[in-house]
This record gives sequence, C-alpha cells and structure tokens, in this order.
Amino acid sequence: MKRLFAAALGLAFALGASAQMPGLGDILKGVGSTAGTQAGTRVGAGDDKTNAEGIKEALAVGTENAVKSLSQPDGFLANQAVKILMPPSIQKVADVASKVGFQRQVDEFIVSMNRAAEKAAPMAAKFFADAIRDMSMEDVRGILTGGDTAATEFFSRKTRDKLYAAFKPVVAKSVGEVGATKSYADLMGRYESIPFMGKQSVDLDDYVTNKGLDGLFHMVGEEEKKIRTNPLARTTDLLKTVFGK
Repeated sequence: MKRLFAAALGLAFALGASAQMPGLGDILKGVGSTAGTQAGTRVGAGDDKTNAEGIKEALAVGTENAVKSLSQPDGFLANQAVKILMPPSIQKVADVASKVGFQRQVDEFIVSMNRAAEKAAPMAAKFFADAIRDMSMEDVRGILTGGDTAATEFFSRKTRDKLYAAFKPVVAKSVGEVGATKSYADLMGRYESIPFMGKQSVDLDDYVTNKGLDGLFHMVGEEEKKIRTNPLARTTDLLKTVFGK
C-alpha cells in the first residue's frame, strides 16, 4: 500500500512552492539489500523481510501523521503537549509585562513563535524519509525489540542535527513573517522602559527551532506508541502481522 508524506521539501518551502514526499513504496525499495547487513543474515527473505517492511511502514505512517498534525494551523499552538511557551530566560519579562498591562504583547509573542514552528514542520518529512530508506537490518531489529519509543530515538539520532540545520533558516525567516520578531522587540522594549528593569535577551531563532524539534519528536513518539500498543492504529495487514504478535 502506498502512502505519501504530506510535506514540502525545504527548498520548495523557501521558494513558496510545495512538493510531495517519497511514497512508502519508494521507501521500501531495496529492503532486500538493506545497508549494513552482516554476512549470513537472511535479509529479504522470511521474517527478516516482513519485519523490515513492517518497521518501515510503521515509521512512514507515524511520521506522516506527526508532520501533518503539526503543520496545520494551530498544530503547535492548540496542542498543550508541544505548545511553545515563553523562553525561560525571559519569563521574568513576561511576568512583569503582564502585571503592568502588556498581556496582549505577551500573548502575541507566544502565538507568533508557534506559527513559525508550524511553518517549518513540513520540512521534516524529507529527512524522515531519508532515514527510513537508509535503515540497516540492525536498526530494524533494534526498533522491533526496543521500547515504546525506540523508533523515535532512532530518528532523533539520525536526523536531529540535520533537521536543526534545515529548520533554523526557515524559522529565522518565518519569525519575521508571522510577527514574532516584532512581538519580541515590542515586549522587550516595553519591559525595558519600566524603571530599574535591565536588558534581557534570548536567541529567538535557536529557541523556536529547538522547541519545534522537541515537539516534532514528541508527536512521532506518540504515533509510535499507538502502533505498538493499540491494535486499532495498525491500519494495514503488514502492521498487524509485525506488531500484532
């Protein structure tokens, strides 16, 4: 069964155009010659092949759902588990500003940060697809026999640094487009205008990028847990075969 990652390539996103991600059928090509296989391992035959295909399909389903959920309007903002809150380093600024009549500026800043993360989220699909395609049989076995978030941990190891490098320029562009930079500057300016309040600062691009990635991996982990523990989440015969034992 063929599934499409609902996402856009990073370059296409930057140019304002969208593109479809590789389908599950494309990702599963080459399972019989999975990279990193030890000599004598029966790859592409029997249970090894079924397990490899099942793991890859589970990852495709889980990451597709996670990326879709976070890419939509309010994907971050309305989800309390991943909502990006005020940076801890300037929480004092928000507290003081709220007390002296600037709650609206605080709220606008939080909304803008979440909007920037929502705009960057679709880029993750390409990196997840690459990681799935490059999995070794050792990776497959580790995920199959690991804990409830073994696949998510695999993704984090393989993609976090690459995702950060790809996300940050898009976040930097987006924080301007959605008003986060203006909201931040306005908030800080009003705070610093209060007598005896010193200057505070935060690397906004770094903060939003990292919190966006934290939210992304959290959602991938939640999708993985569903497939492992909830029979209703195993939507194909292959997933039922591999995870229903």
